[in-house]
Amino acid sequence: MAKTATKVSSKKAPAKKAAAPKAAAKATSKTAKAPAKAASKAASAKASTKAPVKKTAKASAGSASPILTLRNIADRLSEMHELPKRQANEMLNQVVEMIAKSLKKGDKIRLTGLGILQVRKRAARMGRNPQTGEPVKIKASKKIAFRAAKDLKDAI
Repeated sequence: MAKTATKVSSKKAPAKKAAAPKAAAKATSKTAKAPAKAASKAASAKASTKAPVKKTAKASAGSASPILTLRNIADRLSEMHELPKRQANEMLNQVVEMIAKSLKKGDKIRLTGLGILQVRKRAARMGRNPQTGEPVKIKASKKIAFRAAKDLKDAI
């Protein structure tokens, strides 16, 4: 008998909860049809004002820079090693110059934990103009290739 009593009481509780919101909804809908329209207009006005706010938030997030630049790296290094920002920036610029000179010579650059940079020669070949479909000669060129280190691949 105790089992049937618990079933009955559990059925009654949701019925009471459901009745309360319906009664409140009926009372509000009868008394305020015109204010409901005004409220929906106000909500749409708020939505239109929120849209530019979201755009500015994205713009400010863009200025917070999810892209890591040399300047950001220099700033972080200067904080970590208690160096002037100018000195850290100069050091990084010199590293980039050294890499560029080495690649120009044709050297391979291995940065442990990051990867390998090297110059690869691309042979001349025939291609097609996508608009007209006619064949076009593509000259031989040199490209910089980057092969990521295993540590970097695993970190991502």
